[in-house]
Amino acid sequence: MPELPEVETVRRGLDRWAVGRTISDVEVRGPRTLRRHAGTPEQFVARLRGRRVEAACRRGKYLWLRMDDGLSLLAHLGMSGQFLAVDPSTPDPKHLRARLRFRDTGPELRFVDQRTFGGLALDEPVIFDTDVEGGGAVPAPVAHIALDPLDDAFDDNAFADRLRRRRTGIKRALLDQTLVSGIGNIYADEALWRARMHYARGTDTLRRHDVAVVLDAVREVLQAAIRAGGTSFDALYVAVNGESGYFDRSLEVYGREGEPCSRCGAAIRREHFMNRSSYRCPRCQRTPRDPRW
Repeated sequence: MPELPEVETVRRGLDRWAVGRTISDVEVRGPRTLRRHAGTPEQFVARLRGRRVEAACRRGKYLWLRMDDGLSLLAHLGMSGQFLAVDPSTPDPKHLRARLRFRDTGPELRFVDQRTFGGLALDEPVIFDTDVEGGGAVPAPVAHIALDPLDDAFDDNAFADRLRRRRTGIKRALLDQTLVSGIGNIYADEALWRARMHYARGTDTLRRHDVAVVLDAVREVLQAAIRAGGTSFDALYVAVNGESGYFDRSLEVYGREGEPCSRCGAAIRREHFMNRSSYRCPRCQRTPRDPRW
């Protein structure tokens, strides 16, 4: 599942290749592409035709294009959703789900989704009390999602207060998109390694300094991953220009079971966590006395 760095990389590609352009036509293939859309495919196409793309926006892992009439084209990438900016003469890929053509002679925008877990929808904006990158309103399905730590409006002190009131493990809290958005399994493991903290450390045991250390580590990891274009383990995630991210070359613990920790040399462990896996260094990230499993 794409996480914040991957979605931000896509957002930046859309900002380059879609913003400022007017949609001339829209094509949708297959009913699953619009299963989150409240109207008919015909209404979807009609609402977008002739609209000018004003901004490419993101909140956490959620992505949308804001049109000149305020309408939002909300995109959920799912496991394998991709936006690709390509020359209109390029042959269609096998898993093409939607196409946006523009009035100018630039590339068209294609939504490709092999596993069809992603999709597109139109939604009216909801005015929010904080700005989002690219626009000051969010679509209704995104309004409940918390800000991410890279957002200028993210309040570190308010987050620390909410976090310390929880009685759960720190990694569970980091994955809670209503508390803080954009952090998935990969980047939670990487940030906690940098912070030298076990994933089951109780949030109610954290001091403000501990929270600050975790937030600094999260920001370092997310920013480094964005610079690398995200993490691509396979061809299901690529940027809008079709290139893969290469942050997987910089991973310290995730996916490195049995390999030596670059900091202390201990073998990285893989442990069961919430129907998935957590990776940690047993020496740098010691099990707490009262773990919140």
